[in-house]
Amino acid sequence: MTLLDIVSTTDVLGWSRAQFALTACYHWLFVPLTLGLALIMAIMETAYVRTGDDFWKQTARFWQKLFGINFAIGVATGIILEFEFGTNWSNYSWFVGDIFGAPLAIEGILAFFMEATFIAVMFFGWNKVGRRFHLAATWLTGVGATLSAWWILVANSWMQHPVGMEFNPETVRNEMMDFFAVAFAPEAIVKFCHTVTSGWLTGAVFTVGVSCWFLLHNRNGRMARASLKVGTVVGIVAALLVVWTGDSSGLHVAKNQPMKLAAAEGLERGGKGAPFSIVPGVEVPGALSFLATHDFNGYVPGTADILEGYTDNAGRRVASAEEKMARGRLALGAFRDFRAARAAGDLGAMNEARKTLDAHKAYFGYGYIDKAEDLVPPVPIVYWAFRVMVGAGCALLLVLVLLWWTARRGDFDGRRRLLLHAGLWSIVLAYAAQQAGWIVAEVGRQPWAIQDLLPVNAAVSGVSAGAVQTTFCVFLVIFTVLLVAEVRILCRAIRQHRSE
Repeated sequence: MTLLDIVSTTDVLGWSRAQFALTACYHWLFVPLTLGLALIMAIMETAYVRTGDDFWKQTARFWQKLFGINFAIGVATGIILEFEFGTNWSNYSWFVGDIFGAPLAIEGILAFFMEATFIAVMFFGWNKVGRRFHLAATWLTGVGATLSAWWILVANSWMQHPVGMEFNPETVRNEMMDFFAVAFAPEAIVKFCHTVTSGWLTGAVFTVGVSCWFLLHNRNGRMARASLKVGTVVGIVAALLVVWTGDSSGLHVAKNQPMKLAAAEGLERGGKGAPFSIVPGVEVPGALSFLATHDFNGYVPGTADILEGYTDNAGRRVASAEEKMARGRLALGAFRDFRAARAAGDLGAMNEARKTLDAHKAYFGYGYIDKAEDLVPPVPIVYWAFRVMVGAGCALLLVLVLLWWTARRGDFDGRRRLLLHAGLWSIVLAYAAQQAGWIVAEVGRQPWAIQDLLPVNAAVSGVSAGAVQTTFCVFLVIFTVLLVAEVRILCRAIRQHRSE
């Protein structure tokens, strides 16, 4: 099966998308906590090295234990996720494997092995290596996890805004022409910062939630109060960074993925001074224009405007969906002509076809789109996911500030039990925000596997629907068992912990 053979069985496409979504959602339950707890445990051990107080050593080892439980299960889902690019999305892997595979390879060779090396010293090096060496291993474990996230997010950001490559019609592959353009694209940097800081927020909220549980049960009081103070400070700083990086991310989305922004706002018709919708019927005038362009009078297109064509803020005309689809079909036709001329050895016809292809290759992916309406993602899903993300984030910041203020005053008597319960249940809010954020990022990009370059219906593998259904059910069972096992092991470790 080649890239030009569009899969006609919608069941294959639907089940492949469902399986990838399942794996990604489960995997992302573990990654943010890994990133966040890596920072928390490193701060705790730094306090131990600086003070020499064994209390901080016990506290660091407790959070390291929870980190290790979460890390082990997260690795399993991550490996399966990467294999699915080859099993379920082989056309995608063939078409852009030279580019997409590079950051994944670097992640595996450099970041993951670095993480795996130092995590062994961190867990088994207590009393075997010096304090400072052990502290360095703990920090480097966190650095390794963060570098791992960097390369994964480089690959994902490239899917959102492909750069640094050139299409080779002879191999039917996009080939990397500028590694640094891919690795250090502004979108990748912003996405990395936003994702990692949201992971720090999740780890901080988890720390706060567990500490609140200890205080509610009158156990491990000193450790709970110390962890609560560290967790709230880290969480507040991380939450503010998430807001800042989220604003930068919004600018890139408005520029490179206007349809995603329009879907996230449920905006059918845009214009200058576009309002921001808090919920249906409640709007803030001009706020969306400011968020998207940093200008209250900036133009923001809606979904209908994008389909019909519009003029952007720089005065450039953006082609309509029908125009893009027509040019995409010209690109596909020229590509077929090029392949036929190459097979026949007709250099003149090859050059003519290549000229046509080069003139329209920016719209190559649109040649696979059947109807203009297919370019609009599921608006209700993206709209409400965005509001869950933002709403949960605001609620988390409020709870963290209140807990920080209360911890600073040392006032956790019976009158504050409601606040402690809020801190405990904020763990759920943190995960809701994480999952909703990725729904906005990935569902909002549909129907594209790679924005404007390759739609999902041309990226899927030529496998049977039954095979994908079977593996979907198998993965659902396995991942659910792993998740239940992790939660039970984490809860047991928390319940059984005793400190001075």
